[in-house]
Amino acid sequence: MLKTETPAQEHSELDEYPTAQLVTVLVDDQLGAVNAVRAAAPRIAEAVQAALPRIEAGGRLIYVGAGTSGRLGVLDSVELYPTFSWPQERALALLAGGSGAMFVAVEGAEDDSVQGAADLNAVRPGPNDVVLLLAASGATPYVLGALRAARAVGALTVGFANNTDAPLVLEAEIGVTLDTGSEVISGSTRLKAGTSQKIALNTFSSALMVRLNKVYGNLMVDLKPTNAKLVQRAVRLTMFATGADEGAARAALEQCNFHVKVAIVALAKKTSIDQARALLERAHGSVRQALTA
Repeated sequence: MLKTETPAQEHSELDEYPTAQLVTVLVDDQLGAVNAVRAAAPRIAEAVQAALPRIEAGGRLIYVGAGTSGRLGVLDSVELYPTFSWPQERALALLAGGSGAMFVAVEGAEDDSVQGAADLNAVRPGPNDVVLLLAASGATPYVLGALRAARAVGALTVGFANNTDAPLVLEAEIGVTLDTGSEVISGSTRLKAGTSQKIALNTFSSALMVRLNKVYGNLMVDLKPTNAKLVQRAVRLTMFATGADEGAARAALEQCNFHVKVAIVALAKKTSIDQARALLERAHGSVRQALTA
């Protein structure tokens, strides 16, 4: 039996726990997710390094999964645009059962390997694309179908699974095992298995964006200010990075459509917005290199 399906022996009387103990057990078990991702950190780093040249060459991130895993892929993909101004057309998410399965479970969709391959092929993957495949069991047919289609066209495949020696880990170019073991509620991989996948995806995509010069120091300098909160964050980031007051920061941002990178370089170098953009372009988007040019 798969580890993710094996009942946890230490909690065989879970339904009889007092509520306070029940909640504590559920919370404490989530620590296993952190430990599993920590153990897999070298493989995640390998995936980032392998993905970087392909993404720099114009490739896309394509997430594939079913159920909880698929929804976590959707979540990671959609957050890249407001956080890092990552083009929406370069972060795609394929979910077994289609977009409607984000809100309502589509029974049986995960069992269709042919549909997994068809959905992947429908987005016309190429050798510069990075396909992130997620399945707690590591054997979900929909995900394996997409994996094999991706490998057939030479895309980089990164498989995330929560069972050791799972087909997804073994067949992907880079397999990442998140060994979370049994769940407190047996087989409910929306618990720490899902949490580990969320952490792993956050780690992978965030590290990749740092390598793509979308972070200066630890500042989110390539965010897309799509709401009032993010506009104010852009102002604060610019002030923090340059020492400018709020008026100067906002004035610079208004001249460059609230592109924090450009405002920082313009203010710090005491140059025009156009010159700041040119410096950043020559520095491949690196604020640090633009400031030393």
